[in-house]
Amino acid sequence: MTLIIVDCEAPFGVGSPAKGEMTEFGAVEFATRATFHGKNCSYKTFEEFKLWLAQFKPPLVFVSDNPAYDWQWINFYFWRYFSWNPFGHSARRIGDFYAGLVGDFRTPSYRWKRLRKTKHDHNPVNDAMGNVEALERMIKGER
Repeated sequence: MTLIIVDCEAPFGVGSPAKGEMTEFGAVEFATRATFHGKNCSYKTFEEFKLWLAQFKPPLVFVSDNPAYDWQWINFYFWRYFSWNPFGHSARRIGDFYAGLVGDFRTPSYRWKRLRKTKHDHNPVNDAMGNVEALERMIKGER
């Protein structure tokens, strides 16, 4: 299993692929910290992303701080250009993992974000890297 942590950016107010275009996205492979930065939503960018993902052992697991937002964009473009999504039909949410670790599903979804080291600055690679760092700290027992 390969964890790919993803963050997507779109203009403010564009909440879905039905209303506009994603401007950029970042992905970080959890174990190696290998990164990918997609700076537009072109066929070429997603072809490069698909090739980047191919270096990792399946299954690929999509992980995000907000997969309801991030996964929809990546799913949309993979289906637009290739008629399939290498991540399948699901994603995992870091906040839910944290809630399970602390034993309270009602734990605020932002509490785990203090475990990030890389500053959350809306550069999607930096934001995904911060999420990798927080997830790693959770796995090692930090709460």
